[in-house]
Amino acid sequence: MQLKLVRHPQSPLLYPNPLHRWESLNVFNASVLQHNGLFHMHYRAQGVDFISSIGYAVSADGLVWNRMENPVFAPHNGREDYRGLEDPRVTALDGRFYMCYTAYGENGNYPMIAVSDNLITWEDVAPLEKTENKDHVLFPEKIGGRYAILHRRRPHIWVAFSDDLITWTDHTVIMSPRAVGETPDDWDSKSIGANGVPIKTADGWLLFYHGYGAAHVYRSSVALLDLHDPAKVLHRPTTHIIEPTETWEIRGDVPNVIFSCTNLVVGAELRFYYAGADRMVGLATAPFADVQAFARGGA
Repeated sequence: MQLKLVRHPQSPLLYPNPLHRWESLNVFNASVLQHNGLFHMHYRAQGVDFISSIGYAVSADGLVWNRMENPVFAPHNGREDYRGLEDPRVTALDGRFYMCYTAYGENGNYPMIAVSDNLITWEDVAPLEKTENKDHVLFPEKIGGRYAILHRRRPHIWVAFSDDLITWTDHTVIMSPRAVGETPDDWDSKSIGANGVPIKTADGWLLFYHGYGAAHVYRSSVALLDLHDPAKVLHRPTTHIIEPTETWEIRGDVPNVIFSCTNLVVGAELRFYYAGADRMVGLATAPFADVQAFARGGA
């Protein structure tokens, strides 16, 4: 079987706001979770200076959003992140909220972890590592008694483990770009990276991930990881589940991009919040049962 996500008729859901300098150019790469009966979104925003900060919005239905006038997380570590905070992925774990974000400064990009008790006020925990890396996201529960995280040392997806969220060990490649010719359109033959928080199912962890090939078109798909050993890939379909087709996904700040930091189960539905061309935030959906079937044995 194959799977294709369907765009919600209200998509895109979030646009740049010309009244706020910090989010007047682009709003994209949003993390969404449910807590206390509401949907909470953290999104990357850029103004005309192209410096990224993290905005916050709240919604009763996950479709219509009310956002704060000022960012909730902005550059705060001098030259280490003066060019911005990028691509939030928020995990609820053990009664607290952990944001994986990328710090962009004079030493390039490196992966950071921050913590919050209210989704508004954030405090840094530590970097995953101070080297070129990104697309990191925490699993929503400990595995084997340790924190587990996915990350991307280019061009692979890795898993690592920690006792304290500070020292990370056992870094292992779990997925790599596929060889040219292995898939019909070579969609993930150049680089791959994790999307949102992995989803636990009876069959294994659902890992949503993005990839691109020589044409540099960002698409996404899903793979199934072992529950007890997420370094073990149980199934990885060769086909993608979404690609840029709408004008706003093809033309924008970065063309031909579908990029997601959220794959959320709401009732019987998968909600896939994504950015189109690094400009706006959209939503695509599918029956969650179909997603599970595709992850178990899709083509």
